Amino acid sequence: MIWLEESYGNEVVISVFFEVDSFFSCVINLLRRAMTHASFSQEHNKALTIFGTHLIETSVSLKSLAKDIDISSKVLTRLIAEVSNVNSSCALDGHRLGLERVIRVSSKTDASNSAILCAAFRAIFGAVATDSGMVDERRPRFS
Repeated sequence: MIWLEESYGNEVVISVFFEVDSFFSCVINLLRRAMTHASFSQEHNKALTIFGTHLIETSVSLKSLAKDIDISSKVLTRLIAEVSNVNSSCALDGHRLGLERVIRVSSKTDASNSAILCAAFRAIFGAVATDSGMVDERRPRFS
């Protein structure tokens, strides 16, 4: 296992355990990539963001269906849209984590922009799932 921390000054903002396995060379860089915006580098978080978005939406769907199997598609779609909303959900979560202090952006880019914070927040989920090979704590992603 590897413990990675992203810090801002003396304050640790994000701490994540990563499993060390056959993907060792890319494991080290997953958190850094998750915290890298396209304005900063060609090696950025876009793919991890897309994966993280789908993981979050899947999680909401599973919880909602487990709670009420007869949930209407309209209600389920609304619930998914609520957690996917850049301004009212994931950007606020990203701000609560202080991601604007650790996400790497170009000098001309505002790291506190809602879309950038939201993308970084989602990318964390993608990075953790990529590292663990699991989409939740119970089921492997691939058999």
